[in-house]
Amino acid sequence: MKIRISSSTTFDSIVDGPGLRMVVWTQGCIHNCKECHNPQTHDLCGGHEVDTQDIVDKIKTLKLQRGITLSGGEPFLQPEALEEIAREAKQNSLDVWSYTGFTIEQLLDKNNPSRFKNLNLLKQIDVLVDGKFEISKKDFMLKFRGSSNQRIIDVQKTLKLKKVVLVEEYMQDELCEAK
Repeated sequence: MKIRISSSTTFDSIVDGPGLRMVVWTQGCIHNCKECHNPQTHDLCGGHEVDTQDIVDKIKTLKLQRGITLSGGEPFLQPEALEEIAREAKQNSLDVWSYTGFTIEQLLDKNNPSRFKNLNLLKQIDVLVDGKFEISKKDFMLKFRGSSNQRIIDVQKTLKLKKVVLVEEYMQDELCEAK
């Protein structure tokens, strides 16, 4: 299966989730968030195509990484290819994080024609950082997200309980400010 990526995978990221991570940079985004830090990933026809097996082969070589992160661009524009990659990561005892400009509610909406493809990918994801980047809510003190409207979601608990469950450990910035 083919996937459109914006650049080569990053093997040693420390800012795209906890621990040392491999990042898959997807190409194509429809959100056009003002002051996005990856505007070069927006063009749906930009970047280049690779076979998912090439990324799977890289996952099999990982030694020190805690997990992989699906970023972009918008990963949920390519859910089938990323499901294959995420499944391989899980089989190799890696955790999977993903960023998306959609909310989890939008991804799972009954009227969304990609709902089942999104659900299949979500079943392979441990943590989802959801919501568009909003420049008016930008905060450099936030962990693993750019703006305070974005949520860090425990996907498996959310799917099981059918309600959004946040990863409190990474949402602490807001919790402390709210007191």
